[in-house]
Amino acid sequence: MRARSFFWVTILVCGWLQIAIAKDIALVANKDNAIKGVGVAELIKICKGQTNRWPDGKLVTLITRDPASQEMKIVLQKIYGMTPDEVVQLIASANHVRIDRPAIVVVNSDELLVKKVESTPGAVGLVDVYSITGGINVLRVGGKLPLEPGYALHGN
Repeated sequence: MRARSFFWVTILVCGWLQIAIAKDIALVANKDNAIKGVGVAELIKICKGQTNRWPDGKLVTLITRDPASQEMKIVLQKIYGMTPDEVVQLIASANHVRIDRPAIVVVNSDELLVKKVESTPGAVGLVDVYSITGGINVLRVGGKLPLEPGYALHGN
């Protein structure tokens, strides 16, 4: 009986641990950006530096974390479908094409990411939902917000 109880407690704890580890990555935007959401296909183009301007003419700049970081694992799997090294090469080539400012900016923390999105017109960023502040807008991805069922950037 004791082993059976231990088994169920272990299952419950592991289940809760899995829920605690799973997280959503939010697509956030500069407050001046009129965009309220993007489709998954458009997000992929933004992440690959293939979308240069928003409908209002502002330059699109993606602010992101280091592709090799644990925080980017969800994005690598669900958006890029590439290794961290391949994404680094993609960022370098996307930035080489853009003359006026980089298409993709890599920062070292979610706090820096949020500050950079706040201060860069036309910027969007990929950030852990628990790092969202009032200085940025959260965008819908595929019609859904983070934490909604079916959200494209939901962690496993």
